[in-house]
Amino acid sequence: MKKTISGWLNILVGCIILAAGFVFFINPYNIVPGGVYGASIVLHNLFPSIQVGTFGYMFDIPLLILSVIFLGTKLGARTIAAALTTPLLMNVMSRLAYPTREALHALDPSQLLGGIMDLSDHLMLTSVMGAVLIGIGSGIVVKNQATTGGSDIVAMMLQKYMHIRFSRAILLVDGIVVCFGLLVIGFGLGSGEIPEEPSVYLSLYSLIAIFICSRVIAYMITGAKNDKLIFVISDKELPDLHKYILKDLDRTATCIKSSGLYTKEEKEMIFLVVSYKEVAGVKATIKLADPRAFVVVTDAYDTFGEGWKQLPSPNEIEPE
Repeated sequence: MKKTISGWLNILVGCIILAAGFVFFINPYNIVPGGVYGASIVLHNLFPSIQVGTFGYMFDIPLLILSVIFLGTKLGARTIAAALTTPLLMNVMSRLAYPTREALHALDPSQLLGGIMDLSDHLMLTSVMGAVLIGIGSGIVVKNQATTGGSDIVAMMLQKYMHIRFSRAILLVDGIVVCFGLLVIGFGLGSGEIPEEPSVYLSLYSLIAIFICSRVIAYMITGAKNDKLIFVISDKELPDLHKYILKDLDRTATCIKSSGLYTKEEKEMIFLVVSYKEVAGVKATIKLADPRAFVVVTDAYDTFGEGWKQLPSPNEIEPE
């Protein structure tokens, strides 16, 4: 029961952070970070009386239905709740953040929270901050086995019916949304007004936001991935190294019998995975045990098993 309640609370917190990232750092500056809410920002510029969150509903609900029809997806309660809660939070936050209806329709940053959040002269900062908050919020939601719907559903349909890799499909969808934003916001299509900021700037800020957001989501779900893989090959037996691994590191390793290609002599090869903080201690111990040992240290992209992460279940969402 505690785990279930914690999961739901985490999803709510993730949705709040995600909504705040859009309301305070993305929407007022017409940055288009791809996806459903990026398209919603573009449409808000054409129809200012309809809020970004409301457009989010217009996209999310049909996409959730299409995912059931075309993908056979069994939508979990958490995904439905997250997809319906996030647009609501965005609309509520927007109404509270702007003093008048006119300011709300215009999403005027000079009146955002009484003007104390106006970052019009710092678009790089607002792009980074918005993308980080969106990434953190989305990562929390996904980590608790839910999604906010949106462009990932379109990407899955492209993957299934057009055989486009999921990562490329996401990039394609986001690219189309950014181009749409360039036409509507950058070149003033529909409003007839060319913004003061050069159109290409807004597109570049949008691309920066998309990249940062994707990296933050991956970090939130999988961590920093700083594990290191070490191979140690020695002509000697290395009892001191064995003891260090078992006692000091409280880990285990695999000893592999091997032989030199040229000398044909038998050697001991140790296969070991450690955290990046433990590498220096392992190397120092190896040098004391056998200064002539051949050592390879490389990155371990993902590590599963006892003492590390559990292997993901088929239903878990992996960002990469």
